Amino acid sequence: MATTTASTDAARETVFDVGIHDPLPVGQALMLGFQNIFGMIGMFVFPGITGQVLHLSPEQTAHLYGMTFLVSGFVTACQALLILKLPIVHGPYVGSFTALMALGQLPDAGLGLAFGSAFVACIIWFLLTVPIRGWSFAAMFARYLHDPMIAGMMVMLSMVQIANTSLPNWIGERASPGFPGINLLAGAVAVATLVAFTLWAGKQMRRVAMLVGLILGTIVYSLFIPISLGRVIASPWLVTPQFFPYGFSVRPDIVILFLLVLVPASIASMALYTVVGNWGHEKLSPARMSGGLMSVAVGGMLASVLGTYSTYIYPDNVGLLRYTRVGSRYATLTCGVLLMVLGSCVKFDMMLVLVPTPVLAAIATLLFGIVMMHAIQHLSHVEWDDRNLIIAGFALLMGMGGLFVAGEAYQAMPLVVRILLKQAVVVGGVPLIALHAILNRDKIAASHAKA
Repeated sequence: MATTTASTDAARETVFDVGIHDPLPVGQALMLGFQNIFGMIGMFVFPGITGQVLHLSPEQTAHLYGMTFLVSGFVTACQALLILKLPIVHGPYVGSFTALMALGQLPDAGLGLAFGSAFVACIIWFLLTVPIRGWSFAAMFARYLHDPMIAGMMVMLSMVQIANTSLPNWIGERASPGFPGINLLAGAVAVATLVAFTLWAGKQMRRVAMLVGLILGTIVYSLFIPISLGRVIASPWLVTPQFFPYGFSVRPDIVILFLLVLVPASIASMALYTVVGNWGHEKLSPARMSGGLMSVAVGGMLASVLGTYSTYIYPDNVGLLRYTRVGSRYATLTCGVLLMVLGSCVKFDMMLVLVPTPVLAAIATLLFGIVMMHAIQHLSHVEWDDRNLIIAGFALLMGMGGLFVAGEAYQAMPLVVRILLKQAVVVGGVPLIALHAILNRDKIAASHAKA
């Protein structure tokens, strides 16, 4: 037992070669900043899909890309500089994307109602995250995250929710130009490069592994399917922000919908804060984690005003921290600044969009898998008695099962319920925390008594 404990402690000590508060040379910070940008698949996929499905004009789609970069960069920089001070990268949240897509297609709803209601929901959530004397409503949930089962399960549910953006996008749609062989080949080259650089290259090469993988994967893809620069040339240089570009209206039930999407996602964020904090030996108080959620809430308000998605921690960027072994928050601060600069320039946005979606999705498949396995490693410390088996098993199947409700049963449900069913973090996370609080209340009380 002593040998096992010593080995575990040694492994924890070697997670990062560069600590969370350690500065980086400008060149390395820029390199890692760009690498983090390419790790955010939703940044490149969600605006394009939204533009196509909701029949937005090219100008509206370009604005959506720019504002997505700007808001993601703002929140990422806040997480690195302000109260949280962790290397956390934020990008467009799949839950927000799902809700906006559903509401945007309804004749009696639309994007004006969606963004107006999301704005109000973010204001409410911000007020609930403000720490007063070190305590906030949101901080209430932080105490549960010290339990490895809650932290591990919330990360797993997050991975379940975004799994459909990895392998399915790697394979592509039947109508896509590279389906399926070219998509799979280009993605496989990117993944093989990332694995090879990570396992057999030195520390310096490890830090550029993903960037090299994306470049090689894109080159392979372009050998079969030419990539046109026409969109880049035709794009303007600067994007002009528009406030509530789709109008503004509010409905109470839609406000509640966005709150139900925001709250469990924030709890999952705290679980990932805990993961990164453990890697860097950082003590995360409830007030410190509340500060991180405050930044996300402010970012959500800004996103609603500018007409884009609220943000969420990107697990593949968390996986990237483990891959590169660079935990410096100055690398993610650089990423945030770069995102804001690129979001201001449409031509740069379009250059980044040229990276084929299958290549991005292949990389995401590997990085999501790493974060998933870390969650499983976290769960290995759980005492799996009958109560914990009931709590975790029920929550996991609830979260996964909601994704498979379809057909007449799905269509017969109210709009708010249909959208929530596709949020595994909501459908699984709420019963997870509720059952844990009820069935393990004696353990929780004993734990607080010891503290």
